[in-house]
Amino acid sequence: MIHQYQNNGYNIVLDVNSGAVHVVDQEAYDVIAVLNEMNAEHTPETLKAPETETVLKEKLGDRYTEEDLKDILDAVTELTEQGRLFTKDIYENLIGIVKQRKTVVKALCLHIAHDCNLACQYCFAEEGEYHGRRALMSYEVGKKALDFLVANSGSRRNLEVDFFGGEPLMNWKVVKELVAYGRELEKQYDKHFRFTLTTNGVLLNEEVQEFVNREMDNVVLSLDGRKEVNDRMRPFRNGKGSYDLIVPKFQKLAESRNQQKYYIRGTFTRNNLDFSKDVEHFADLGFEQVSIEPVVGEDTDPYAIQKEDLPQIFEEYDRLAKMIIDREKSGRGFNFFHFMIDLEGGPCVSKRLSGCGSGTEYLAVTPWGDLYPCHQFVGQEEFLMGNVDEGIVKPEIAEEFRGCSVYSKESCKTCFARFYCSGGCMANSYKFHHTINDTYEVSCEMERKRVECAIMIKAALADK
Repeated sequence: MIHQYQNNGYNIVLDVNSGAVHVVDQEAYDVIAVLNEMNAEHTPETLKAPETETVLKEKLGDRYTEEDLKDILDAVTELTEQGRLFTKDIYENLIGIVKQRKTVVKALCLHIAHDCNLACQYCFAEEGEYHGRRALMSYEVGKKALDFLVANSGSRRNLEVDFFGGEPLMNWKVVKELVAYGRELEKQYDKHFRFTLTTNGVLLNEEVQEFVNREMDNVVLSLDGRKEVNDRMRPFRNGKGSYDLIVPKFQKLAESRNQQKYYIRGTFTRNNLDFSKDVEHFADLGFEQVSIEPVVGEDTDPYAIQKEDLPQIFEEYDRLAKMIIDREKSGRGFNFFHFMIDLEGGPCVSKRLSGCGSGTEYLAVTPWGDLYPCHQFVGQEEFLMGNVDEGIVKPEIAEEFRGCSVYSKESCKTCFARFYCSGGCMANSYKFHHTINDTYEVSCEMERKRVECAIMIKAALADK
């Protein structure tokens, strides 16, 4: 499977199954396009067949010489022989092995606080309530959650725990106690915990910062961009904006972590489709690890992104990609999460096929100890898998999630980006189609554009 596109003056050819990327001149780009139109599954034998040269002459002979066409065809044939162009899909035959994997839990999202001190309009957690009641996780429940993680982690040594909410700093004492307990478990069971924290920053102070820098492998800092954008969607419950209070705290924390192991994380909505300006604003504030993601809302929500917004969003991603290139070349670079792509290694095969591991490797824990496939399913009783006292009592839910992959979703089978997004978010699929084995098309369109921009950035920076 071949995907071709042109962006920022680059002619790019992606061989989907191998992941090989080729930046070519216009002549080679046109030849590959004709070859792909002829047969999407070329072999060296079909490329060497006399009729292939005949078709190229018929289609392109008025623009390119016969000798040039033959030279390009020879180069394409060589790349195909090397497994870098027109490669076959070898992964579909492995999906059975992926489905047979045992449930080995490696990560927990601890809902340390089902409560929040902000009233973000788009919050899927309903200001921390998650379709239920406000509550704080007790140390006893959190302790059982860590015990459950260790007991179900098999031989895996590195484990991940994210303190999530609502706003986790509203239950700061228990956060500290659970980190201390986790450090005890490390010594007892030869495990290593990577603790992370997602916070809106309202309660961030010197004591929290010192602890976070000592104990947290990563911190996610929630802010939506420019002051007017942030304060419209992320106010306090009294309607007052949060920007002025939070930004200096976030700047200080980012600097104290040497601009590493954190993300400033925003959400763009229909109210700020010019979101590249918000990313630029983050960079101008000094943040070097940046993420801003599209909101997911009901079609009836006034802030929800609609299909007709996609052309403008695509233009913004193009503008952002060029900005990243320019700033990197001038020594003012920053990382943008959705454009960070590994073209040489990347995730393992199972991750490419089945994604984040929700429901199998990754679980969410409520303040009262219930287990769900991920934080976005919390409160939906049909996805209640068990609890920290009894463990997983509905293994059939894990089986359903284990069977979800790029080959269980029809739209993924023909999508060039499938091995980069791994089929997309299962929670979004369920939200819009009431099945985890589908996709949210608006999100898919944006992901395809992001992948194209990410690859183009790699090509441009290779030229610097």
